[in-house]
Amino acid sequence: MYIRRINKKACGKSHYYWALIESYRTEKGPRQRVVGYIGDVTKIQARKIAQSAEQCDSVQQDFLSPDEMLERAEVLLKKTRTERQREFGGVWLGNKLFEKLELNRYFADGLKQNDEDISWLDIIKILVISRFYSPSSELHIAEHLYEHSAMEDFFGIPAHQVYDNRLYRGLDKLLPLKDGLQHHLKERMGELFNIEYDLFLYDVTSTYVEGEHANSDLCQRGYSRDSRPDCKQVCIGLVVTKEGLPLGYEIFPGNKHDSTTVDEVVEKMEKLYGRANRIWVMDRGMVSEPNLTKLRRDGRRYIIGTPKANLKQVEKHLLAGCSCRGRS
Repeated sequence: MYIRRINKKACGKSHYYWALIESYRTEKGPRQRVVGYIGDVTKIQARKIAQSAEQCDSVQQDFLSPDEMLERAEVLLKKTRTERQREFGGVWLGNKLFEKLELNRYFADGLKQNDEDISWLDIIKILVISRFYSPSSELHIAEHLYEHSAMEDFFGIPAHQVYDNRLYRGLDKLLPLKDGLQHHLKERMGELFNIEYDLFLYDVTSTYVEGEHANSDLCQRGYSRDSRPDCKQVCIGLVVTKEGLPLGYEIFPGNKHDSTTVDEVVEKMEKLYGRANRIWVMDRGMVSEPNLTKLRRDGRRYIIGTPKANLKQVEKHLLAGCSCRGRS
């Protein structure tokens, strides 16, 4: 924004006043519009108003130093072109969230420094930020995403040094930290968002894999939620808060029934986060008499969907109760 002196003639006399002007872009090029009329002021007053207007421009404080923010340049849009375009916003925000969650400190304490020229912390940040703004495989990150994002500028790591095997080894470094990382994120998210962990939602999904995997205990044939019974699969159990924030996950063999995972997951979550006066919410696939017996015996509260096979019995019981009240 800037101010402009305007001269208008009326009845043969010239009248001067100042206006606050905003410049904005349209499809047909830059345009200006009047934000407000200031009136007739001295040039000194006009200069002070102009300086105040310049300070109102939205400048991202993290990007520029105070000296750089004072510099201004006029650009002719019709004579400019863009080269080496890079995805910046998602990378910047992912990096900020990484810092807010204090993951730099956590991994600095938990990771052993490697002898290579690239730290495992940088590799893990690349993996996390990539999945944050553009979820994809390690191969896609190495061959396409990293090179076409601003991560190379953020980390100063040339694209040819970020390859799939290095990213896979980064995942290997993460796996031993899994339980501690889940606990750290739970504590940090609780502080940031004032979360009350009084309700946990638990469900199981599956993902298929291609190939024989003859010696794998996890890759097995089971009920395929992906409609790929021709492939082996693994099952993934996920626990989230009522806000939808993940608390923990477990990997199970692909032929494991949902109901047989409940006891293991409940005990694991209580070992990590303690037993509290919380409610477990699960769908009807988790129902089994041993599960319900254990939940009742240990004094846990739960909401679980009724199996379809039992709905008729529940309906008869409810109808019988209604008819008794009607007769009374």
